[in-house]
Amino acid sequence: MKTFWLTVFGILYFSIGFSQNNVAVLNDSAMDMYKTNPQKSIELLEKALTISEKNKVVNNIALSKNNLGIVKRDLGLFTEAKSLSTAALETSTDSIIIASAYNNVGACNRNLGLYEDALAAYLEALKIYDSKGMDSYRATVTNNIGTVYSYLGMNQQAIENHLKAKDIFEAEDNKKGMSEVYNSIAIIYANDGDLLKSLDYFKASLKLEEDLNSQKGIAESTNNVGAVYYYLEEIDSALFYFNKSVKAERAIGNQTGIGATYNNIADVLIENNRLEEAKVYLDSGYYYTRKAKSATDIETALHNYSQYYEAKNQPQKALEYYKSFTLFRDSILNIETNGKVAELEIQYQTEKKEKEILSQRADLAEKELDLSKKNNYILGLLALAIVLSLLGYLVYSQQKIKNRQLLRENQLKDALAKIETQSKLQDQRLRISRDLHDNIGAQLTFIISSLDNLKYGFKLPEKLGDKLKSISTFTSSTIYELRDTIWAMNKNEISIEDLQSRISNFIDKAHIASEGIEFNFKKGEQINDDLQFTSVEGMNIYRIIQESVNNAIKYAEATKITVEVNQVDDKLLVQVFDNGKGFDAQKVELGNGLNNMKKRAHEIDGELTVTSIEGNGTTVKLQM
Repeated sequence: MKTFWLTVFGILYFSIGFSQNNVAVLNDSAMDMYKTNPQKSIELLEKALTISEKNKVVNNIALSKNNLGIVKRDLGLFTEAKSLSTAALETSTDSIIIASAYNNVGACNRNLGLYEDALAAYLEALKIYDSKGMDSYRATVTNNIGTVYSYLGMNQQAIENHLKAKDIFEAEDNKKGMSEVYNSIAIIYANDGDLLKSLDYFKASLKLEEDLNSQKGIAESTNNVGAVYYYLEEIDSALFYFNKSVKAERAIGNQTGIGATYNNIADVLIENNRLEEAKVYLDSGYYYTRKAKSATDIETALHNYSQYYEAKNQPQKALEYYKSFTLFRDSILNIETNGKVAELEIQYQTEKKEKEILSQRADLAEKELDLSKKNNYILGLLALAIVLSLLGYLVYSQQKIKNRQLLRENQLKDALAKIETQSKLQDQRLRISRDLHDNIGAQLTFIISSLDNLKYGFKLPEKLGDKLKSISTFTSSTIYELRDTIWAMNKNEISIEDLQSRISNFIDKAHIASEGIEFNFKKGEQINDDLQFTSVEGMNIYRIIQESVNNAIKYAEATKITVEVNQVDDKLLVQVFDNGKGFDAQKVELGNGLNNMKKRAHEIDGELTVTSIEGNGTTVKLQM
């Protein structure tokens, strides 16, 4: 066997989403299924192209054409595929579509034997993906470039590019990309004669394709595995994998793949002198490769015919096919023609350069005349710009100073107005507190005195006496509440010491009034002695503690009540504990007292929580 078709992966497409009609959906759906159902994929893409052309959306047209080119190329229709992607390049303004089209043109050129054109197209695609930071696509194109270098016999450059692609694909866990790289590396090992290592890489590629359930990938990988088995002279294994590859290629309608695999089977059978079997595969391979216009495979088929007729001892026929093979190969290499084209190109470029030099000399004199004028003009503009910049900076600086002065004046006015307002508020509070003390306080004291005179001056019925006693007690309590209010109103700020003193007095009175209950007041060591509250804050804290203690006395049946004041992380923490009977918060409807406590906490930006367990007391916690 002289030549084998080792299929190379290198598929890259990119579908761009557009909202117009359902073009984006059709393109995405088609490219998702083209490996398993290429004919359905073509149907969807042609429909997308029709819609795009009807709406005259340029990038949608380019996208649909390029994706059609990708599917056609995958089916081995390289000339048609190249034409479609070239059309996309000529109209698209979207850089991602352009990059994908360049990649597909490169793949088509590679399969058509136009290796330098393939490399140029791949490099254009790589520039775009590099600039966009699209690593996965960049890796695919890099792997394709390595494949071209491999075809050109430049194995060092090929391996460098394949390894770059491999690192990126492994980092992204891209199984399809890794399969393509393994396949490309296997080809290099096969060309270097290390068949066992080549077989390992081809089988690794096949395993990934089977995991991905990619029929196209499976077809290509099984063909490659079969080729290596042939080189290892394991003929039965080679034919097994070749036939498996043909079955997969037929399932997806890939004419190039069918033709290449038939060529391989024919070559194996010819070399093993199974000529009658070989002729069927030989004719089928030639038919499909011509239909697909796959240059490399046509060359292989012609060479197989020459070998076949030589084995059949028909030298005339063998010579005819060998001449056809030689002519076709030379047409691909096109050595003489390429030389003439290069010579003509050099001649054309030389004449073009001479004309350009003459034109440049003519323009140079005119440019030199204008140069000094332009320089003077630029210097004048530069000087003017510097002067205007200095003037602007001076104006800006002056305005900045004025703005700063105005800001300070306004801040001073605001401060004076605030001080004046606070002074008026304090005067108003003092006047109200005096009125409360002198008028309402005196009247409440008179009421208590009158009630006591009634109780002790007259012999009253027992029920009426109890009622008068209750009124007297309520009035005394009101006087205490009034004194607390006057205490808060007489102060601009309430220190933690003032609050502590007030709470201690209240607890002492509660202790006297409630026999059998132990009262405790604890002040935490962490509390800052310089801590200050507004009169509203101080009064609300005091009222919350007062209400919590009163509730414990009235309802909890407690024998011990503790009030703790601490400071935790710059926050005041007030807690009231009792060891009473507790209650179930889900079953007991909370009254106005607790709601009032929560409102007071809210007014001072605090958070009030009440926790209770039946038979295990109640805790009221205020944090602010």
